[in-house]
Amino acid sequence: MTTFCKIGPEEAARLSEIASRVVKAHFDPLIGPAQNDYMIEKFQSEPAIRAQRAGGYRYYWVMEEGETAGFLAFYPREGKLYLSKFYLLEGFRGRGLAGKMFAFVAESARAEGLSAVYLNVNRGNTGVIRAYEHLGFQIVREEKNDIGGGFFMDDYVMECPLT
Repeated sequence: MTTFCKIGPEEAARLSEIASRVVKAHFDPLIGPAQNDYMIEKFQSEPAIRAQRAGGYRYYWVMEEGETAGFLAFYPREGKLYLSKFYLLEGFRGRGLAGKMFAFVAESARAEGLSAVYLNVNRGNTGVIRAYEHLGFQIVREEKNDIGGGFFMDDYVMECPLT
């Protein structure tokens, strides 16, 4: 059984450790360790997570049969729900959890009367792009964002309208 549990502020260190592990494994080969380490510090460190929570991010553990399978983070922005984090630990992939995770996110958006869910995804992350397309997302534009440290995020913005 899959459940979603709100992550409290006291869990920021544990969340940061899990996020860093998932992100290192997935993104080091994609963007390189230097940029990935910079992004982990900027977006996945304990202070970054605390600041995000203070700014309105909602974090949830994804639990499968009582085990931590991953986590989500999202917040309302511009009449839509911005999906910032959508991570599954490697051992839990391929079990249909992404669909359950997205259903939870979509229901959260609908409950607030929001019209769509959108996200950024690295343009080279082809497997994940296909997974998002399977969930109903479409590429709506490209973005190249300067994140400091001489690094850029070269992304697609994908959106899934909620009907």
